Amino acid sequence: MMESSLVVSQLLKIAMLAGIAFTGGLLVRYWGVRVNYTRKINHFALFCLPQALDDVFGVARGIMPGIVNGFATVAMFTVFWEPLRTRLSWAQTMFASYDRPEDRPHTLTWLVTQFIAGLLVIIPMLIYFRHFGFASLALMVILIATVGDGLAEPVGVRFGKRKYAVRGIFTKRRYERSYMGSLCVFVVSIAVILLFYDSFSTTQLWIALALIPISMTLSEAVSPHTWDTPFLLLSGAVCVAVVKQLVP
Repeated sequence: MMESSLVVSQLLKIAMLAGIAFTGGLLVRYWGVRVNYTRKINHFALFCLPQALDDVFGVARGIMPGIVNGFATVAMFTVFWEPLRTRLSWAQTMFASYDRPEDRPHTLTWLVTQFIAGLLVIIPMLIYFRHFGFASLALMVILIATVGDGLAEPVGVRFGKRKYAVRGIFTKRRYERSYMGSLCVFVVSIAVILLFYDSFSTTQLWIALALIPISMTLSEAVSPHTWDTPFLLLSGAVCVAVVKQLVP
């Protein structure tokens, strides 16, 4: 029964992720929507949708579902390989929702490596949190990382006037981020922690509010261009573990 649920959940995930990317590509190509926005929608879906659907289908969080999720998503990325996508118009449309001009020619490399790095943080985090009885807080960390980072770029593009520079992976080129965008991570961190208030004692909640927003904001600010998610996840996971294990 569990294996059947895992298969159904996985097929639905891939179909939905592909549909979101394809819709985003249409918006970029024909309605002039900025790829900065559609890329962040994809980014949120890649990390949150699998967890949500596993919960709906009763798939236990753990190493095997996490590995299956990861392999299936990376397999989906293979259609973005240039020799394939140039022959498949629908794949080219999907890729358009990820392909920021400033990321070329590293778009696909950064997409795949960031996703894999994120999984290498998420899977141990799920196992650890579940073992010690606070599995729900893994979702809290993922939400802060994806929603906070997801809002940081569009808010920064629209309102960020004060900028700072970071490097990208595999390149010496420097890319701009905004202080306004980084502030989004801080504000979202506070809001999401408060949504999970009943998972903390009163003392833990106050320390979490003092520690996690600052830590995750600084992680986003110093992480390499397009590689902020694994750093955000790692920072959040470590902070939650410290709070839950060391604070009564």
